[in-house]
Amino acid sequence: MDLLALADFNLVARHGGVGKAARAAARPKATLSRRVAELEASLDVRLFERGARDLKLTEEGRALFERTAVLLTELDETAAAIASRGHHPRGRLRISAPLLFSQIAMGRIAAGFAIKFPEIRLEVTTEDRPVDMVEEAYDLVIRVNPAPDDALVGRAFLHDRLVVVAAPDLHRSADAPVPAVVRGVIGQIQTWELSTASGKTNIHVDPILGLSSLVMVRDAVRAGAGVARLPLSLVSHDLVAGTLLHWGDVEGPGTALWALYPSRRLLSTRVSAFLDHLREAFPKGTPEELAAYIAW
Repeated sequence: MDLLALADFNLVARHGGVGKAARAAARPKATLSRRVAELEASLDVRLFERGARDLKLTEEGRALFERTAVLLTELDETAAAIASRGHHPRGRLRISAPLLFSQIAMGRIAAGFAIKFPEIRLEVTTEDRPVDMVEEAYDLVIRVNPAPDDALVGRAFLHDRLVVVAAPDLHRSADAPVPAVVRGVIGQIQTWELSTASGKTNIHVDPILGLSSLVMVRDAVRAGAGVARLPLSLVSHDLVAGTLLHWGDVEGPGTALWALYPSRRLLSTRVSAFLDHLREAFPKGTPEELAAYIAW
């Protein structure tokens, strides 16, 4: 398979059209169209449904994009890392990271990075809001389950899952709703669907306490205020110690932390160095690896 054609296919798929991809990458439209057509011919399959105004991935095209986008990113990151050897990364590196990850791990990660790369001036801003990387001059953003963005590329470096936990003495009634602690604004009585060792079950909860951070939610649950949905990494030590009990896993997709940057073609040695540093910090990307930072 032609890797250049595959890269151009990914470029067009990510931007949703040849014209948008050509403008974003400053490439001729004719070249991108030809490369995609050559890839389709070599695979003997149609990768796009071509409409009057835009392109849509076929089922085969979507499968190819999902399986190759990460691989191409890894190849480009590896090439950038090799090219940077013998050159000491230097200059300013600005990163935006979410609140919980920053509270748990970012201080230690940033310190290790600063010691390893003394010529890089690292600035980390903690915020959960979406940021405009270009307008706000960020080199890298770390986000939880980010929405697709055709202007950004990156990788998931850490995975977690939500669990329902409560203090051991919290009474669980089959009839009345259980008091709950939630992040954000409290509302009506809710039904939470859980996955347990014995199968799926539902619990009715009455949100009585709304807090703005998950660390606050965990502390309130420890104090017996109610049941809560929290990341496993944040409560794994409590579950081992028995200070909190595991009622079940929250149904639905898991949580992934992504490191995102504007363009793989412009990956700087500073960003590449920090991505390598994240991989070293979380080689398996498990909740237990993040939980280790809490116990540190």
